[in-house]
Amino acid sequence: MPVITLPDGAEKSFGHPVTVLQVAESIGAGLAKAALAGRVDGHEVDLSHEITSDVALSIITAKDPEGLEVIRHSTAHLLAQAVKLLFPSAQVTIGPVVEDGFYYDFAYERPFTPDDLARIEQKMTELATAAQPVSRRLMPRDDAVRYFQQLGEHYKAEIIQSIPANEDISLYSQGEFTDLCRGPHVPNTAHLRAFKLMKIAGAYWRGDAKNEMLQRIYGTAWADPKALAAYLHRLEEAEKRDHRRLGREMDLFHFQEEAPGMVFWHPRGWIVWQQIERYMRDLLARKGYHEVRCPLILDANLWRKSGHWENFHENMFTTESESREYAVKPMNCPGHVQIYNQGIKSYRDLPLRLAEFGSCHRNEPSGALHGLMRVRAFTQDDGHIFCMEEQIQDEVSAFIDLLQEVYQDFGFTDLQIKLSTRPAKRVGSEATWDKSEAALTEALNSKGLAWDLQPGEGAFYGPKIEFSLRDSIGRVWQCGTIQLDFSMPDRLGAEFVADDNSRRVPVMLHRAILGSMERFIGILIEHFSGSLPVWLAPCQAVVANISERQAAYASEVAEILQNQGFRADSDLRNEKIGLKIRDHTLKRTPYLLVVGDREVELRTVAVRSRRGEDLGVLSVDEFALLLNKEIAARTIN
Repeated sequence: MPVITLPDGAEKSFGHPVTVLQVAESIGAGLAKAALAGRVDGHEVDLSHEITSDVALSIITAKDPEGLEVIRHSTAHLLAQAVKLLFPSAQVTIGPVVEDGFYYDFAYERPFTPDDLARIEQKMTELATAAQPVSRRLMPRDDAVRYFQQLGEHYKAEIIQSIPANEDISLYSQGEFTDLCRGPHVPNTAHLRAFKLMKIAGAYWRGDAKNEMLQRIYGTAWADPKALAAYLHRLEEAEKRDHRRLGREMDLFHFQEEAPGMVFWHPRGWIVWQQIERYMRDLLARKGYHEVRCPLILDANLWRKSGHWENFHENMFTTESESREYAVKPMNCPGHVQIYNQGIKSYRDLPLRLAEFGSCHRNEPSGALHGLMRVRAFTQDDGHIFCMEEQIQDEVSAFIDLLQEVYQDFGFTDLQIKLSTRPAKRVGSEATWDKSEAALTEALNSKGLAWDLQPGEGAFYGPKIEFSLRDSIGRVWQCGTIQLDFSMPDRLGAEFVADDNSRRVPVMLHRAILGSMERFIGILIEHFSGSLPVWLAPCQAVVANISERQAAYASEVAEILQNQGFRADSDLRNEKIGLKIRDHTLKRTPYLLVVGDREVELRTVAVRSRRGEDLGVLSVDEFALLLNKEIAARTIN
C-alpha cells in the first residue's frame, strides 16, 4: 500500500500499485492533462511508471524546466520518425537535447535540402496531430543489438554494443518507429505542439574527423506556440544585433585568416576597450587591488607544478627556445603566485589583492570560434586574492558587491548565480574539496542570494561561483566568477607567517567580473544593438555642416567639445545633410549636431539624438552640460 508524498508535504495513500499518471488523476483532471512525466525520489520517470512502495513524487509539466527537456527529447524522436517515413533508407544515429532545442544525426546517401526540411517538418506535424501513444519497454542488450541490426540501423546497433552486456536497454516506440533512449518521454505525440526545424549541418560520427560525415538536423521545441514565437523573435533580434555585423558598420574591429580567433581592433573599437579598462582600473584601485603584469610565456615546468599541464595541456600553445619548453599562458594565476612569493608575507599583509588585464591564449578548435564571443587571444579582467581561511567569507562577499556594482553601471540588473562543484578530473584531496565547497556555500547563503547548484562543473583546482547576466533580449551570458583554491598556492610554494610564527599556505581566490574583455564588448554591442551608452560610445557627438559656409564653425564647435574632454568630431563632407545623418546613425553616434546659417549666426547647434529625436537648438555650453550629466550618471539608454 504505497504512500505518496507530494511536494507540498501532503500524502496520498493507495491500496494497490499505482502509476504516476493515476496519481496525477487523483489530484485533478487539469494536472493529469498537463502531466508529461514524474520525479520519483529524485529520478525522472514516465507517466506509465508503476509505484509499488512509499515515495516522494512530483508531477512534471511543460511549465517545469525538466518538462521542456522531455518535450525536446520527444520531438527529436518525432524528427527521426518523420525522416524514416519519408526517407526509409536513412539511418538514425543520435538525437540529444541541446540549448533551446535538439538535433538528430542521420546517415543518408544524398544531402538533405531545404525542401526536404519543409517536408520533414510537415510530416512531424501530421504525426503530432495523430496523438500517437509513446510506450517504453526494456530489452536485453544483445537482443537490442540484433533488433537494430535486423532493421538495418547499424549506427544504433554500434551504440548499444558499447553498453555493458548485463544491462537492459530502454526503448521507446511510437507508431512503427522504435528508438533507443533513457527517457522519460511524453505519453503521446499530441503534447508536441510547438516546434520548428532550423538548419542542416555536417557532423562526424562520434565526433571523430576520421569517421564518416553525417547530416545533422537542428530543431527547436517549446511548451506552446506562443513560447516558440517568442524564441523565433529573439533569434530575429539576435541576427539584427550580431556584433560581427555591427562591428563592421561601426568600424570597431575585424578578423582575418592570418590570425584566426584574434582581433584587429580599429581606433573606434579601441576607444570602447580603453573606456571599459579605465573604468575597471579606477574601481579596482578604490577597492584595494594592486595592478600587476606577468610574462606572456612561462616555462613548461611551472605549468606542470600548477597542474595546468596535466589538466589543460590540449588547450595551450607551446613553443621552444634553446632546448627549453615553454607555454603561452592560457591564464594568469601561476604568474600571480610568483609575484606573491617574492619576499616574506605576514598574516598582516593579507588579504593581498592582485589584478591584471592579462593577455591569454587558448588553442580553441577553429570550428568553435565565433567573433568576439569565442577567440584564441583574449584579455581577462583577472584578479587573485590571497587570504586566510577566516577571511574567505568577507572577501567573497565584497567581491559579490563589487560585481553587482559593475554590472549595474553597464546596464545589467538581472543576474543568475550558480555554484559549480568538483569535476571528475581534478587535483587536491577530497577533504580539501569538502572544505572549499562548504566555504562558498556559506558565502552565498550569508548574502541571502538565490543560487543553483551545478554538480561536477567546477575548475580542476577548486569549486567556483558563476555569475551570469541576462541581456535585453533575454539571452543569458556567463561572465563573472570567483573560484576557491586551496591547491595551487600549496603546489607553487606560497606561504605566510601566521600570528603564532608558523608557516601556513594562503587560500587563493581566482576572480573575474567581465570575464574576457573581447567577449564582454561583444555582449555589450548586442545588448545595446550597437547604441552604446554615451560614456562608452567611441564618438559621443558629431558636428555636421549643411553647406560649405558653416564648415569653419562646425570645426570650431568640435574643437571646443574636444577641449572639454568629449569625444567629438566634425563631418565636413560635401554631402547632403540627410546622408550624413544616415551614416552617423548607422555608426550609432549618440548625438548629431547640425549647423546651418542660423546656428552660425546665433552660435548654437541643432541637436538630434541617434534615435531620431529633435532635442532643439542649444548653445554649445548647454549641450556640453547635457553631455556631462549623461556621462557622469552613466545613463543607460
